[in-house]
Amino acid sequence: MELEGKIIQINPLQSGEGKNGTWKKQEYIVETKSQYPKKVCVTVWGDKVDQFNLNQNEDVKLSIELESREYNGRWYTDVRAWKAEKSGGSGFDSMEPEILPPTNDPPLDEAPPF
Repeated sequence: MELEGKIIQINPLQSGEGKNGTWKKQEYIVETKSQYPKKVCVTVWGDKVDQFNLNQNEDVKLSIELESREYNGRWYTDVRAWKAEKSGGSGFDSMEPEILPPTNDPPLDEAPPF
C-alpha cells in the first residue's frame, strides 16, 4: 500500500531498551494531496529512521503496512513505512538501492573472447 503527501510535522525521536536490545522510532505527520487532505501519522522504526532521512516540508511517497491490535477492549492501528521515496523535480527518487539491469559483458571468472 502506498501513501503520497507532504511531511508537515516530525515528532521527537523515541528510543528505549527492550528484550531484543535498543530500539528507536520516528513519527511523521503526512498530509495527503487530495481535494479533502487527510493527516496520517506514519511510524518509521530502527535503522530506516537514518536511512530515509526525511525532512519537514518534503513531498514523499511511502510504502506502508497497516496493523491493528486490541488493548483493554480498544483497538489501535499502526501505520509503518518500510520504503520511502522523496519527490524530485521529475518524480520520486527512491531511497532504496538501485538495481541495475544485466549487461552483456562476460562474467569476471571467464576469459575474454580474444
